[in-house]
Amino acid sequence: MQTLTPAALKDRYWPLFPGVLLALVVAAAARFVADHYAAPVMLFALLIGMAFNFLAVDPRFKPGLEFSSKSLLRFGIVLLGARITTGDIASLGVSTFATVICLIALTIATGFVCGRIFDKQWRFSLLTGGSVAICGASAALAIASVIPHNEKTERNLLFTVVSVTTLSTIAMILYPILFTVLGLSSSQSGFLVGATIHDVAQVVGAGYSISTDVGDVATIIKLLRVAMLPVVLIIIVLALAGQKRGDTKSVRLPSFVIGFAVLTAINSLGWLPASVAGVAVDLSGWLLVIAISALGVRTNMKDMLQLGWRHVAMVVTETLVLLILAITAVEIGLAG
Repeated sequence: MQTLTPAALKDRYWPLFPGVLLALVVAAAARFVADHYAAPVMLFALLIGMAFNFLAVDPRFKPGLEFSSKSLLRFGIVLLGARITTGDIASLGVSTFATVICLIALTIATGFVCGRIFDKQWRFSLLTGGSVAICGASAALAIASVIPHNEKTERNLLFTVVSVTTLSTIAMILYPILFTVLGLSSSQSGFLVGATIHDVAQVVGAGYSISTDVGDVATIIKLLRVAMLPVVLIIIVLALAGQKRGDTKSVRLPSFVIGFAVLTAINSLGWLPASVAGVAVDLSGWLLVIAISALGVRTNMKDMLQLGWRHVAMVVTETLVLLILAITAVEIGLAG
């Protein structure tokens, strides 16, 4: 067994420093701009990162950028578990809980239908459908971590993050107006905001822009969707394992999926102090932004511009289908 001496640690981790530092600086710049202009931090992280794409091939930065976009990403996803408790979920009621689960399943299914219509591979269908159904950029990053990669994976992931973040921002502005015009109650509006907007930050912004009651309901509904992320990841892993081997006997779940589920359970049992949970959530946010920044640096804008209208049409269609399904559920009394 190799002893990790200070010299060995330096040799292992020092090459990562320039790339991680670059991603951190981009993330800090994105946070600064987002905080001052009330705009999506993920989107700024991507755009600022892409401006430094010329550094992606530099051997001094490459190891750290790969580490940031993979290892730091997975650790950030694990810490997302500190957001969720089963008590919050239980407070919704069986009907609302079941409706949210059905909306997630139908939206992911819509992704595969759209993939057939727009002639896209199953990877892109799953990536976009899952991100729209669950929690936007975070879900896209997590799903991309468990599906087999090919030469289009990073480009499709970046497109998905950009598109769901942009659509979330548009929804944050338009949905409160729409739900007010429809004359919905606070519980109904809160359900729709939480069930249809992709990213957590935009859900909070839209919900509390209507009222405190709407914001509270919307946040709980959104966290329920986030709580389904490890479940969906496990299903994906099992499905892919069965497809490859014809059985699931030797399935090994990614450690970060297990970590997410364990932290969620610990938080639900009340074993995680509120102060620690708060730090974990904040750290998770930073790690995800750093990972997105690294992905931005590693992505060539020329490759992004080669994506056709079908990519955009898929994400927009999935978003509209989710909205229509959620409004229908409210109108027939299944939720809200």
